[in-house]
Amino acid sequence: MKNINVKLDNLGEIFPDNWTQEQVSKGKTTFLKRLSELTHKHYGGKIQVVPKVPVPGFNWFNVWYTPGVSKVSTNIRDSNNTSFDLSNRGNLVAVVSDSTRVLGDGDCTPPGGLGVMEGKAFLMKYLGGIDAVALCIDSKGKDGKNDPEKIIDFVKMCQHSFGAVNLEDISQPNCFRVLDALREECDIPVWHDDAQGTACVTLAGLINALKLAGKQLGDAKIVFYGAGASNTTIARLIIADGGNPANMVMFDSKSSLNSSRNDIKADARFYRKWEICESTNPNNIQTIEEAMKGADVLISLSKPGPDTIKKEWVSLMASKSIVFVCANPVPEIYPYAAKEAGAFIVATGRGDFPNQVNNSLGFPGILKGALIVRAQKITDAMAITAAHSLANYAEKRGITPDNITPTMDEADVFPIEAADVAMQAIKDGVARKPVTWDEAYRMAKQDIDYSRSLTKSLCSNGFISEPPQKMLQEALDFTIKEIMG
Repeated sequence: MKNINVKLDNLGEIFPDNWTQEQVSKGKTTFLKRLSELTHKHYGGKIQVVPKVPVPGFNWFNVWYTPGVSKVSTNIRDSNNTSFDLSNRGNLVAVVSDSTRVLGDGDCTPPGGLGVMEGKAFLMKYLGGIDAVALCIDSKGKDGKNDPEKIIDFVKMCQHSFGAVNLEDISQPNCFRVLDALREECDIPVWHDDAQGTACVTLAGLINALKLAGKQLGDAKIVFYGAGASNTTIARLIIADGGNPANMVMFDSKSSLNSSRNDIKADARFYRKWEICESTNPNNIQTIEEAMKGADVLISLSKPGPDTIKKEWVSLMASKSIVFVCANPVPEIYPYAAKEAGAFIVATGRGDFPNQVNNSLGFPGILKGALIVRAQKITDAMAITAAHSLANYAEKRGITPDNITPTMDEADVFPIEAADVAMQAIKDGVARKPVTWDEAYRMAKQDIDYSRSLTKSLCSNGFISEPPQKMLQEALDFTIKEIMG
C-alpha cells in the first residue's frame, strides 16, 4: 500500500498505478470526503474561541467583565461606532445560511450547513486574519416554505454584533431578495459569497485565461451553463467589466434564457434571471449545441458531473477555448476529458486539479478590505477591483494555461487584495475610515501573519495535533474498496 504524507501534496500518486484517469478523479473525491468525515469527528469541527487578552492576576476578571466593563457599555451606548474599537466587532463576520443549497448537496436542513460555514470561518481566520462565527438558521415560515424575509429580519437584528455578514448557501430565488434587501437596509457590508465571491474569482481567472488565449473580453463569445445565483452574478460582473451581452447565451434546466421566456418573466422572484433574458442572447439561440459552436468560453456552474458537460459540446468550441466547470464537489466534466475534446484552458472549483477557481481567493481579502475601512457595503466595483487584483498578482508572478490564478498558499495575495478593495471602497464613498493603500496593506498583513503564526504555535506546542496517520490510511482503504467495487 502506498504511503500518504500528512500534507497530502501527493494526492494524485496514492492510488494504484493501473487506475485510469477517471478512476483517479473519482478516487480523489471519495478519499477527500471520507477523510473529511473522519477528521471532523476527530477534532470536533474546525473552529474554537480563544481569548485575545491576558489575565495577569485575579482582578483582571473585573477589568474584562464587571464592574470595569460598564464603561465600555456606556461609551458604546453614547456612540455606537466605538463598538468597532472597544470590541471585536470591527474584525468579526457572521457567516449566515439557511442551508437550503449546500455546495452540491442541496437542502441539508439548517444544521447541515455547519461544516461549510465553519469552513468559511476557518478560511477567513487563516487566510484573511478575520474572526468569524457560523450561524445556521431555520428560514421556514408557518407554511413550511423557506421565507427570505425571515433571513432578512435575522440579519438586521444581529448586525450590531458584527462588522460584516457573509451570506452562504441560500437557495434561488430567495438569495437574490435577501442580498439586495440587506445591502440597502444594513449599516454594515452584506456579502453573498456564492454569487459575488464566485463571480469575482471567476472573472479573475477569465481575465488571465483570455490573455493567454490572445482574446479580448469584449469580443469573447461566452456560454453559461446553469442560471443560479453564481452564474447570473458572474454574467452581471463580466458585463460590468466590459463583456458584450450580445455575445452571451445562458442556459437553465429548461432551455436558453431569452426574451421569450415568459415563465421567468411571470415570476417576479426571478428578476435577476429576467435581467439576463432581456440583455443577452439577442439571436434567440435555443440549444446548447448551437451556442457552443465557435464559443470562446464556457462557464458552467450546474449539476455536479462528470457527464453534465459533454465532450462533443467542448469539441464544437473555437480554437484556444476556455472551459470553466466549477460544480462542487465534482466538476461537470473532468479536466482531462475537456482537454481531450480540445479545450486550451480548463478550470474547476477543486484544489486537486489545475486552475482552482474558488471563492476562497476572494472573500478573505475582500471582507478584510471592507472591514479595514469600516465600509457600509461592498459594491460591484469593489468585487471587480478584487478580480483584477487577483489577476494582476498572478500575471506578475507568471501565468500558464495550467496556472491562471493565485493559489491559497500565496499568502501575500490577500493583503494586496484587501488594500485594493479598501481603496475602491473609499473611491465609491462607502468607507467610514479612510486609510492609505500602504496602511491598509500593513493592517491586513499584520492580522493575517498573526493568524497563521497563532495556528502554527498551537500546532508546535501540541494544542492542535497532526491528523493521525491511521485516518489517512483508513480513508485510502475505503476509497480503493469503493472504486474497485
